[in-house]
Amino acid sequence: MKTYRWHLLFIFFFGFTSMVSAQTFLGYYARSNFLMAPPGTFQWGLVGFTNPAVLAGIRGFESRLAFSTEGSNQNTIRDWGLFTAAGHFGFDMVRRKIGDNHAMDYKVSLAGGNQAFAFGMGYGWSRANLRQLKSDRLFTSGVLIRPNRYLSVGAVGNFSLDRNRREGILDVGVRPLGNARLTLFADAALRSHQKLSQSGWSAGAVVRLVPGISAIGRYFDDHTFTAGLSLNLGRTGISSQANFSKEQNYSAGTYSLRAGGMLESIFPQILQKQNRYVPFNLKGRIDYLKHVFFEKNTHPFYRLLRNIQAASEDPRISVIALNLSSLHVLPEPAWEIREALKSARKKGKKILIFIEDADIQTYHLASVADWVVQDPEGILALQGYLMGRTYYKGTLKKLGIGFDEWRFFKYKSAEESLSRDNMSPADRAQRQAYVDDWYNLVKTDISASRHFPPQKFDDLINNKVIFTPDSAVQAGLVDTLARWPAINDVLEKLIHKKPKKLLPKRLLANELISDRWGRLPQIAIVYGLGICAMDRGIKARWLQRVFKKLEKSKNVKAVVFRVDSPGGGAMASDVVAEALKKCSQKKPVIISQGQVAGSGGYWISMYGDKIIAGPNTITGSIGVIGGWFYDKGFSKKLGMTADHVQKGDHADLGFGVSIPFLGKIPERNLTKEERKMTETLIKNFYKTFVEKVASGRKMSVEQVKKIAQGHFYSGIEGKKIGLVDKIGGLMTALSVAKIKAGLKPGEKVRIIEIPKNKGLINLSFASAGIRSQAVNNPELQYLKLFLQNPGKPLYLMPPGTYPVLPPEGKGLF
Repeated sequence: MKTYRWHLLFIFFFGFTSMVSAQTFLGYYARSNFLMAPPGTFQWGLVGFTNPAVLAGIRGFESRLAFSTEGSNQNTIRDWGLFTAAGHFGFDMVRRKIGDNHAMDYKVSLAGGNQAFAFGMGYGWSRANLRQLKSDRLFTSGVLIRPNRYLSVGAVGNFSLDRNRREGILDVGVRPLGNARLTLFADAALRSHQKLSQSGWSAGAVVRLVPGISAIGRYFDDHTFTAGLSLNLGRTGISSQANFSKEQNYSAGTYSLRAGGMLESIFPQILQKQNRYVPFNLKGRIDYLKHVFFEKNTHPFYRLLRNIQAASEDPRISVIALNLSSLHVLPEPAWEIREALKSARKKGKKILIFIEDADIQTYHLASVADWVVQDPEGILALQGYLMGRTYYKGTLKKLGIGFDEWRFFKYKSAEESLSRDNMSPADRAQRQAYVDDWYNLVKTDISASRHFPPQKFDDLINNKVIFTPDSAVQAGLVDTLARWPAINDVLEKLIHKKPKKLLPKRLLANELISDRWGRLPQIAIVYGLGICAMDRGIKARWLQRVFKKLEKSKNVKAVVFRVDSPGGGAMASDVVAEALKKCSQKKPVIISQGQVAGSGGYWISMYGDKIIAGPNTITGSIGVIGGWFYDKGFSKKLGMTADHVQKGDHADLGFGVSIPFLGKIPERNLTKEERKMTETLIKNFYKTFVEKVASGRKMSVEQVKKIAQGHFYSGIEGKKIGLVDKIGGLMTALSVAKIKAGLKPGEKVRIIEIPKNKGLINLSFASAGIRSQAVNNPELQYLKLFLQNPGKPLYLMPPGTYPVLPPEGKGLF
């Protein structure tokens, strides 16, 4: 590689000819003798010293300590450099030695951008014991363009702040195979007052011999060349490079040590023993999203699934350990977590799950483990499953509030809780069918995991119910008794070697830095959560904008729409459904149904390319319901009156006394004429709903009518009748989306979640008392929804049909 000899001549010449120009303008090749390849083509170059734009690709801390030898003498150090970066900010220093004198060059840099386009700028200055050795103050600007995985183009401009001197640098990298196995590169530098033919250049290649080991060769325009080897050890690495003269004689050596982010290495697979375990302490809630601050005990659902998958693929991990103490999770997400753990077992990982007090829902999740560990004072309750609801007919009568149920479809039972004092035969039948499917699912899973016949499960449920820790061990439900702090000792006995803990954030999939060029193809997970409303719940207006943006995005190759909604209003449901339909015409949209996707929740699902649901998802409920509250003595009991004037025969419809937090209570019921018009309206809405489902699911209208009438189903039954395409969870939906997008099975993708969180700050910790409970009570919110939407047809499933995340210590229904 080029040396500093010509700099001596440069300094000598200008030192005697111009006192004003007593400093020197060092060129690209003179400043970057530590580079093994152009900065945009191999491992961030000198982390921003040459091209500051590379800093945009660095996350966390990254550093290089490099030095060069004095000619062929390996025992002396001529120059050295320290190159550091933290995030997108870099600080570098290089010591240049010339004879018995030396100079220190410093540089600060800043960058921004993404994997496809990055830009940066830097400022450099110099200190030296001789003025002639100082280099000019420099302003540096750089860009790095990687439009795809095959091409990288870097451009740098260096501008002297002390004189009219400039330099332009261009480097190009090509990966013929689309990966780091082979990188061909070339670069060139042109300074002001130089002709193009006088520009310096180099060309070469980087060959990845095996993961973590790369060989680099580089040839320069002055016929010198270098050959080097880079070895990555994970978070550290070493490299060496030999410099040869044009006569092919060894002239110098450069060496570097790196420390920073996790890079691909051969050693985790070869040298590290598989004696590590990864713990997941799941105290709190598992929810889709959380606030950025003040919500410590909420565990984002997709992140947990991703971490379990990462643990299953990490060769250092032998055991995945979960602490389910004080866990709140809905049945369907719990099934998905169980499936993720089952998949990890198939890949050779052992599963340990710890429980304290546990009910059948928690135990269903725990039973997938190789070892179920229970606290010595815990209780296990296998009480079976139940679905029920509260009925308010008698309450409304005592309050003096009348209610007229507009029910024209057999199974659409959303308003039974207001019009009846017990279940109708139709509602009882559909609920029993769902509970049977749910029970049989759990029975099959637990019996298979614990290796006993299904009849034993029935006996445990019906004749035992409550188990002390000792009786749980005797029944084959628990393997050993211990407390979570002693889990290391338990593991040592089970795996016969001392285990080491590795936190989820340290798993290879979370730490390993990709060497892929360009943006990864993206798959978006969009959440549709809560009731179908325009500005709350699923926030239909916002979702409409989201799908429109995703439809136009070139980076997003597919969309997974995670639906967990009991339904709501027709307008909100249709706004989202139509936006999703347009998006699906441009790219695959896969529906992942969570705990509930019924009524309006199914409406917003029906246009997906595929609908994937869990076996215990509540789906279907294709129907419309409505009802009318009215004053039947309520205002008289409270001594309230209301008066009005009107123009129009029906203008008083909906007018009545106003109740804080609930709204108006109409003073009269509908007339026969008004009710007939309402019936026609609801039936027309139902007809439209059925026709849209038929169109979306590619079924005939008659086929849909046979399974509609407001009937809800389990995911298992939904698949049998054509409402669901596949049984699976969110990770299944992502896999299907990847295939539908035409991406290769092993190709890496970037998953983006929309929205990313619930907001900045969780203020619920500051809420207390009756008002807070009312805001979060699904029954009261359900009543409020009807009171605030008098006479409006609703595509809704009532509380009690589907489980919801409860306050601490409460049940799921």
